[in-house]
Amino acid sequence: MDKSTTIQPSVLDQYTNKTGDIKTAKKTELDQQAFLNLMVTQLKNQDPTKPMESADFLSQIAQFGTVNGISGLQKSLTTMASALSSSQALQASTMVGRDVIIPRDSFTLQAGSKAPVSAVLPSNASNVHVSISDSAGQQVFSTSLGAKSAGNLHYDWNGLRDNGQQAASGKYTVKISATIDNVPTALTPAVTARVDSVTLGRNGLPPTLNVDGYGAVDMADVLEIQ
Repeated sequence: MDKSTTIQPSVLDQYTNKTGDIKTAKKTELDQQAFLNLMVTQLKNQDPTKPMESADFLSQIAQFGTVNGISGLQKSLTTMASALSSSQALQASTMVGRDVIIPRDSFTLQAGSKAPVSAVLPSNASNVHVSISDSAGQQVFSTSLGAKSAGNLHYDWNGLRDNGQQAASGKYTVKISATIDNVPTALTPAVTARVDSVTLGRNGLPPTLNVDGYGAVDMADVLEIQ
């Protein structure tokens, strides 16, 4: 047979054979440039009357592409995670000194000040009811707000009891309920508080907000920034 038509063994196979049995040989790694050089050499030395089957060619590219693609994906994810962490830290820093609404049922009243409370209505309600109790569990104030549309609900308690007297400074608890489709439904109450500082996260964790009177609060728990 003419030497020009002799089918050359796969260059990749030759490379593998030189390293010995794959189960026992020392692991050999190829970088992208080395792989491409081997592939070009293989193409140059193939039988011109019977070029490499396309399936074999694509299979070899796919094997390298998979490993190379995973490595590239890992680098991309690392870059994205770093960018996201920086973005979250920047966003958190802009919240220092601002008021945020967080899901809590207790708050501290300063005599003579208003106490804003909130909730999220999942659907339109024919009536919304707000009740506030002191630290002893005694109800000091209640009111009906009437029909409300779905969405964020806000109410400012003026600090007055049902009898019109000023409530003392201290800790209070709020309960908010709504009548939705004629069914009484308890809502998750929320309160407004000031962000004092931010603690940056470590090991990829998001930053946390240090909120006056409530300690550390996850940014994901913030319902609204004011």
